[in-house]
Amino acid sequence: MHILISGASGLIGREVSSALIAAGHSVSRLVRGGVRREGDVAWTPGVEFAPEALKDVDAVVNLAGRSVAGRWSERVKAEIRESRIPSTAALARSIAASYRKHGKPTTFVSASAIGYYGSRGDDILTEQSSSGHGFLPQVCQEWEAATAASSEAGVRVVTPRIAVVLSQQGGALAKMLPIFRLGLGGRIASGHQWFSWISLDDLVSVFVFAITNQNVNGAINAAAPVPVTNAEFTRTLAEVLHRPAIFPLPASIARLMFTPQGAEEMLLSSQRVVPSKLEELGFQFRDRELKPALTRILGD
Repeated sequence: MHILISGASGLIGREVSSALIAAGHSVSRLVRGGVRREGDVAWTPGVEFAPEALKDVDAVVNLAGRSVAGRWSERVKAEIRESRIPSTAALARSIAASYRKHGKPTTFVSASAIGYYGSRGDDILTEQSSSGHGFLPQVCQEWEAATAASSEAGVRVVTPRIAVVLSQQGGALAKMLPIFRLGLGGRIASGHQWFSWISLDDLVSVFVFAITNQNVNGAINAAAPVPVTNAEFTRTLAEVLHRPAIFPLPASIARLMFTPQGAEEMLLSSQRVVPSKLEELGFQFRDRELKPALTRILGD
């Protein structure tokens, strides 16, 4: 297969590209500005392609989007939204036009996030669960809806709702490690909030599975089968690192650091997400439970 990837230079994009190439597929990157290496395709996010640009592409993977981490000013929130919705909609329209004219691409895998569900306490969240309320749920709803032109044209569209990705190479875990290695880590607020996670290796496998398996359609929860509470996560991380975890982050401090809305939606929200559709489809997780996963990841 020939696969075109936006966001190919990011943590997930790099690993997905490597896995696809290792499996014998051809990968091209969508890049902003000038083409820097053979196979790159220049694009301006939010601007559509001519149908001919995609006529030899079997699948498009969309991973572009500004990180949601950090302090949420109104400017940052606008950047989070604008880095996702217009570019996804333009890609979807371009794919639809090419598919109608050339019969390709046949697959569009466009990232989403478990932020779709909002904070839901102890509720077990499957792909059938409704969306929540707040900034991140609204962004995720619009992000997924932006793929509509492709699905309406008959293209197979998959939107993986990605949990917190565990990797030493980047993301939330990489930011936590220096603090926990110093023995200064601890739960956030009460720690009772549910924390859904997935190892980077499993997430890469989810994307490859979604690209190559014609039975995968619509939203899928890209989360490990066994979510944990924040207290369990921090306790387990400290245990694997052979450090204490005795310095909790009070909710009031989290709100000062990340703004009240940012803290509520990023750190204090409770999301008990399970990958029902992936398991029904027979996807095999490498990392199902947290402690063995962290032991392997940190050992690597």
